Amino acid sequence: MKLTDFKVLTFDCYGTLIDWETGIHDALQPLLARHVTKLTKDQALEVFARHESDQQERTPDMPYSQLLSVVYERLANEWGIPATRAEANIFGASVPDWPEFPDSAEALAYLKQHYKLVILSNVDRISFRASQQRLKVAFDAIYCAQDIGAYKPSRRNFDYMLAHLRADFGFEKTDVLHTAQSLFHDHASANAFGLASAWIDRRHDQAGWGATMPPPGTPHVDFHFNSMAALAQAHREALAR
Repeated sequence: MKLTDFKVLTFDCYGTLIDWETGIHDALQPLLARHVTKLTKDQALEVFARHESDQQERTPDMPYSQLLSVVYERLANEWGIPATRAEANIFGASVPDWPEFPDSAEALAYLKQHYKLVILSNVDRISFRASQQRLKVAFDAIYCAQDIGAYKPSRRNFDYMLAHLRADFGFEKTDVLHTAQSLFHDHASANAFGLASAWIDRRHDQAGWGATMPPPGTPHVDFHFNSMAALAQAHREALAR
């Protein structure tokens, strides 16, 4: 299997292209500043992951910005910290402020020359709009949880993506390389669908799972890179062979 075997890269966005852990942690500062015990970044993110995943299962059709507001209130309740609805709504609206990884835009600009680029994301379309501006590339298709009425790792998201790739572009599974950071949200489901996958291991130098839940078992990945820049460089080298 070679990187040059594929026609389309399907991307998770948050955690892979956008540094959602920094964005989430920054947006949680109003709560964390009032926490009796000063939590580390990873400690706070792990609690966030638990509540976000549970809320996504409970309300799969809730737009992500609203869901984040609910998660903020759940975090405040667990930590015993008073929080206003206005604070929760500010957190829910924080996605446009989440920064891109420094290598994302340049890598995407290069990869756009060789693949169709498609987003499969758990956010809503309004939240994604600002992230797309940060990434400075025109994606060929954007499939959001808001369109599907479910959140990854639900099978519905991957069913929807594959059906639209086939209907809109004529792509089959063998044409697709699913490219993502989260083993929980993306790679386990990619395995279930028989999709080839590339792991962008943004947390390669950190312990734990951060803002994602632990994956079920150990998902298989076909390619493993520590960054988008490394993926782009590997493609250059594959073309040169």
